[in-house]
Amino acid sequence: MSSTEFTEPDVPPPTDSADSTESPTAPTRRTFIATTTAVGGAVVAGGFITGSTFIDAEGAEAGEAAPSSRVSLTVNGSRRTVTVDNRTSLLDLLREHLDLTGSKKGCNAGACGACTVLVDDRRVNSCLTLAARLEAAEVTTIEGLADGDELHPLQQAFIEQDAFQCGYCTPGQIVSGVGCIKEGHTGSPEEIREWMSGNICRCGCYVKIVRAVEQTAGRK
Repeated sequence: MSSTEFTEPDVPPPTDSADSTESPTAPTRRTFIATTTAVGGAVVAGGFITGSTFIDAEGAEAGEAAPSSRVSLTVNGSRRTVTVDNRTSLLDLLREHLDLTGSKKGCNAGACGACTVLVDDRRVNSCLTLAARLEAAEVTTIEGLADGDELHPLQQAFIEQDAFQCGYCTPGQIVSGVGCIKEGHTGSPEEIREWMSGNICRCGCYVKIVRAVEQTAGRK
């Protein structure tokens, strides 16, 4: 009896219908993701670099374009002429431009009085006063009170009454006290305290400060 051999037909293996439509040169999903990630990173990095350069250039232009003024004023008896940014405070003019560092920068908001100076014999918070507005003004700081080696009477009274501890607020306290005396607000300890209330002493020397002002005003 003869036997019959059955052979399998040469049929190609099944393929995914989705892949069968792609051309041999089409990118795979993995290639696509890797490529877009790399390109996106380059775009973001380029944006940061370009943006940073733009901001730096814009800031430089703003700095160059800052308006300034030429101001002539008298400071402690000496005529000074300076060119300053219009935003410069009198305090910064004194400390940074004229090297008069006796006036202190405390709160920089006009609340502590450490920066007190006299402008045309009136007390002002120099941190809130624009230097550009002081054309022809007369400014007196703590450095301008003494007459050579002879201390101002209120400076001497502060020493005698021991009216300071750390000393940070002392320049402002003394200049404010000089203004208070010139204004005639020394009729009583209560009046002195009221008119000196804008000057804060964190060491708590208020009683002795009032005594020093009284002594200088001739009441004690």
